[in-house]
Amino acid sequence: MSRTECLAEAARYFDSGDFFADLARRVAYRTEGDLDIAPPALGDYLQDEIQPSLDRLGFTSEVWQNPVSGKGPLLLARRIEDPTLPTVLTYGHGDVVSGQESRWNPGLSPWTLQADGDRWFGRGTADNKGQHTINFAGLKCALEARGGRLGYNVSVLIETGEEAGSPGLHAVCSEHRDALRADLLLACDGPRVHAQSPTLFLGSRGAVNFSLRHRARDKAYHSGNWGGVLVNPATVLAHAFASMVDRRGSILVQGLRPDGIPDSVRAALREVHVGGGDDDPAIDPNWGEPTLSPAERLMAWNTIEILAAHAGSPQRPINAIPSEAVLHCQLRYVAGSAGAQLEPLLREHLDAHGFTDVEVNVRSAGAATRLDLANPWIEWVCQSVRNTCHKVPTVLPNLAGSLPNDVFSDVLKLPTVWVPHSYPACAQHAPNEHLLASTAREGLQLMAGLYWDLGEPGSPPWQTGRV
Repeated sequence: MSRTECLAEAARYFDSGDFFADLARRVAYRTEGDLDIAPPALGDYLQDEIQPSLDRLGFTSEVWQNPVSGKGPLLLARRIEDPTLPTVLTYGHGDVVSGQESRWNPGLSPWTLQADGDRWFGRGTADNKGQHTINFAGLKCALEARGGRLGYNVSVLIETGEEAGSPGLHAVCSEHRDALRADLLLACDGPRVHAQSPTLFLGSRGAVNFSLRHRARDKAYHSGNWGGVLVNPATVLAHAFASMVDRRGSILVQGLRPDGIPDSVRAALREVHVGGGDDDPAIDPNWGEPTLSPAERLMAWNTIEILAAHAGSPQRPINAIPSEAVLHCQLRYVAGSAGAQLEPLLREHLDAHGFTDVEVNVRSAGAATRLDLANPWIEWVCQSVRNTCHKVPTVLPNLAGSLPNDVFSDVLKLPTVWVPHSYPACAQHAPNEHLLASTAREGLQLMAGLYWDLGEPGSPPWQTGRV
């Protein structure tokens, strides 16, 4: 078969309803990964659904128990044609966020794939079951088109804890570094910059989830009897946060700001436009770091957000000064900045501003990564995408969100290229999560083309000596 026939087979798989059936079966697994204890469905998904599908493609797979007690397992599958050949590693996660059944639109269920025009609703359709189903189907089409021999090896790593911060993933990858040895990470997650714009991203912003807490006393006191003579913890936290972030959302803690934006990153983002889709929110032009474009604010700068706040009884306020207050916050930061040092930097800042009684507690943290924009894999993947869909792909230096990409870039020392098949308004992590059928169909062909091109003699950088 030819490359053209390979792409046609990917389209046939989608148009026949086979893709819908495969995804519907996977959505039905209630693989909620953000629970305190991993549910049995996580292991069932790997062993009963993913493992057999990869075995049929000639993979040898094994399920690893998570070294972190109570957390979900991981699956490694390998298809080795020749140990001397290069290897592509791909990744996905079988866990999803909580279903939130009661909040979905009438007639929709998070555990039943339902089509409404171009939108296919179900938990995991966008994040990440739909995306790794596209990925594996593209690989299957290329494998069949090449008569069962790709000309390179493939390894697949599927975890079931990404939505809980990937517990155990770093430890497993460090322990099994030899088994995971590869030459390239090619994976699918996250959104395109726009639904109709094929996109590549090369890393992700890091994330640090932390809380600020002020404890004034052990109970609340009547605001009429004691207002004006007792410290109000909510007022203290409001001023503490105002010392950290200004009224338009720009970070004031000098150590948590990037030193600047590299010229290569600025150039890559020059023609990137954020928002504008049918379901996208309107961009607030006066919010964020001054002088930067929306794309630079989103993907090349650091932000601190309040995710939730608590003081007193928000659902039913009473006339009392609360005993304590807490702000649950998040820092998103780019590679090259000091976000990983948030706790000591913020402690120093708050102390210097007189907020010595405000506690800083880091709850979770993930690293920031970004592949060198001069890496030859980037242009190679772009050319493959152009050859498939005749569109110029958007190259993002990094995803604005966060992924465990540092496992692959820092632990396994791989160039990392991500090809997403979702879009920004997919309602990921929210009720009514959905995948766009049109984007999924195009994504199937993109992945089939990429896996075909990786087997072309003299084509990929690993064959030309450029990496």
